Formats: sequence, structure tokens, C-alpha cells
Amino acid sequence: MNEQRKENPLGSAPIAQLMVKFAVPSIVAMLVGALYNIVDQLFIGQAVGKLGNAATNIAFPLSTSCIAIALLFGIGGASCFNLHMGRGDKEKAAYYVGNAAVMLFSCGLVLCLITQMFLMPLLKGFGAPQDVLPYAATYVRITSVGFPFLILTTGGGHLIRADGRPKIAMICNLTGAVINTILDAIFILKLNMGMAGAAYATIIGQIISAGIVVWCLWHYKTLPLCKEHLKIRSGNDYCYVKEIASLGMASFFNQIAMMIVQIVMNNSLKYYGALSVYGDATPLACAGIVMKVSQVFFSIVIGIGQGSQPIESFNYGAKQYQRVREAYRLAIIAGGSISVLAFLLFQTAPRQILAMFGKGDETYYQFGIEFFRIFLFFIWLNFMQPITSTFFTSIGKPVKGIFLSMTRQILFLLPLLMILPIFTGIEGILYAGPISDMMAGISAVIMARVEFKEIRKLEQSMTV
Repeated sequence: MNEQRKENPLGSAPIAQLMVKFAVPSIVAMLVGALYNIVDQLFIGQAVGKLGNAATNIAFPLSTSCIAIALLFGIGGASCFNLHMGRGDKEKAAYYVGNAAVMLFSCGLVLCLITQMFLMPLLKGFGAPQDVLPYAATYVRITSVGFPFLILTTGGGHLIRADGRPKIAMICNLTGAVINTILDAIFILKLNMGMAGAAYATIIGQIISAGIVVWCLWHYKTLPLCKEHLKIRSGNDYCYVKEIASLGMASFFNQIAMMIVQIVMNNSLKYYGALSVYGDATPLACAGIVMKVSQVFFSIVIGIGQGSQPIESFNYGAKQYQRVREAYRLAIIAGGSISVLAFLLFQTAPRQILAMFGKGDETYYQFGIEFFRIFLFFIWLNFMQPITSTFFTSIGKPVKGIFLSMTRQILFLLPLLMILPIFTGIEGILYAGPISDMMAGISAVIMARVEFKEIRKLEQSMTV
């Protein structure tokens, strides 16, 4: 086992070097996922206008559902693979990759069918006003066909990174994003296909990316994969899917929490917006822009956390705790730096950002600027929760990761979204953001300090 650890660069190469190797492609992969939505909204905003922007925001919970499933089996499968490789258990490691890949595509098919069957009730439940509903229906009816491919691409990227090929994972995602951007320009601006054009561009890019992922998984470098590894085992036999899901559950719940919050926020903005000078469509359109732009920031932070995941998993399994500590420290430093830059951007240039997504009246800009500056005020602290949650998953402690992933969205933000507007109207929705960000950040700091005290005890026990 010691020989295996030495041979694997995760256990011997400089941590800073490994962080760059794994984090940069992870960041790019996450950014690509965010850019799919942003690119569509940029073109839709220019060609369709405010109602089109609102429609993409209504559809956003379904995109979040796809990411949730992708992270459940992608991060879960990668964490299981790296933990068992760190322990020298190669026999089981291959099954985690194969089972994870099958679950990614299968769950995508199920989500696609559910969306097609219950499209209109879902969109109305997501808070679509009557004038926005036709645009949202056109967009989602087409994009839902791409759900299996989007989920396989996003989740499969984690499995490919676990194989020590982060650049290949990055290429898989970038290919689809570039194709989507080119086709958006052709379908929307040249052929005037509107919402349908954006949707077709999206799924074509996703299908091509998924094809590359399948090829990479079938040519796995670390271990040879065969059809046997694709069989889902359950019952009395060893259940790989259960273990995969347990380690991916923190990231899954984090995304599901985001989806629930998005649905509640959409309905609250629709209701309280109608009671204000802004109307029901303007707040939805502004919120869609703010949430998708901030998703770029979150993608970078989550990518940093995911980049540290294989390093933390392998070294924790190999009992090299100092390397675990160093990987987490570097992730925190990088995440904190990005967070400060995001805070400065959103406080100083909100109007310029809004203008990129199409024109609007003065009330549109007024609400959008307020949304950026107030809702994202504590974004400089927002890096702690996702990075620390991923850390707990990486070291095989999913319960702590799940709890931490739920703090911001479920424990703090969701209740505040429902309570504050009762007293302050639509402004209460904006102030719910910074309060929950602050409380989630403090929770992450406390939990991380406690865990590293436990790790120091493990180190001391090894020297006795």
C-alpha cells in the first residue's frame, strides 16, 4: 500500500501544484455549466426582451435539479473511487465509476420524462406569470430533452477528474459551451428562432459533450472499466450506489436547497412585485440576471472545493493528514480572494451588468441595482460554506457535509424569504440574502475548527 501511495501523485506531489492541476479544470467545468444559462439569457435578453429573461429564470429550478443529480453521483462516485484507491482497494474502485455513470444517465431520463409529462403544472408552480408562461414552456419543452446528456456530462466530469485527467474533463465541458454559443448566435440572431433557438443550441452542445464523456469513461486510465462494472448491485450484495449517494448527498442537498429557495423566491417576487411599483415580471427578470451572474462566482468557489476533493479524499484515506490540512487551507485562501473580487464587482458595477442582458425602464434598473447590492452584500463570506461542505464529503463524513450544505438555503434563507416580506414587502426578499450568508459562513468556520481539532488528535495518536 505504501508503494501505491508513493506512485500516486495525490499522495506525494506538492499540494499547490495539485490544486492548480485539479482546481482550474474543475472551475472551468463549473463555469461552463453557468455559462450555458448566461449565454442563453444574453442572447434571449437582446432578441426577446424582459419576458424572455423572466422565462429563463422560471426554468432555472430544473437546471438546478440536473446539477443536483450530477453532483450526487458525480462527486459521490469520485469520492468513493479516491477513498478506495487511497486505501489500495482497486477491486471495488472500478464499480463506483461504472455504477455512478449508469445512475447519471438513468436519472436524467427520468427527470426528462417527468418534465415532459407535467410541464405546465411545474412552470406554474415555479412562479410563471401568464405573460411569461408561453416563453418558459417553449424553452423547457426542448431543453428537457437534453437533461440526460447534461447530467452525464456534469457528473461524468468528476469521474474523469478522479482518473487524473482534469484537462480532459474541462475539454468535455468547453466543447459543448462553445457549440452552444455559436449556435445561439445563428439560431437566435440570424434565424430569429427566439426561445426555441436558444433551447436547440443548448441541447446540441450537451449531446456532443456527453459523447466525449462516454468515450473518456470507456477508456479509463487508472483502472480498466468493463460491462460488469456498469451493473447496479443491491440487496444482500454490496450496494455501491448507496455508498456513492451517501458521499454525494451533501452536494445534492445543497443544490436541491437552492432549487427550493429559487421556487419560493420566484413566487414571492411575483406576489410582492405585483403589490409594488415594479409589477410581477420586472423582479423576476432582474432576479434571473442576478442569480445567474452570481452563479459564475459560485461556480468558481465550488470548482475550487471540487478541485481539492481528490487531494483531500486520497490523503485522508492514506492517513496523510498534514496534506489534507494544506489542501483545505489553499482552497479557503483561493475562495476568499475570489469572493472579495466578486463583492467589489457587484457593489460598483450592477447597472453595467444589467445592461448586458437587454434594455429596460428605470424601475427595472432601480430594482436590479438594489438586488445586486443588498442580496449579495455578504458574498465575500460565501466561500466558506461550499468549500467546507465539500471537505466533509471528501473525508467520508457526509452527515456533517449535508448539514452544512443545508444551513444557508434551508435553515436560514428559506424562512427569511417567507417571513421578512410580510413586514417589509419586496425589500424583505433582498435582505434575506445577506443575513443567511453571514450565518452560514459563521457555521462553516465553527464546524471546520472543530473537525481539524479531531484531525490533530488522529495525528497525535499515530505518533504515540
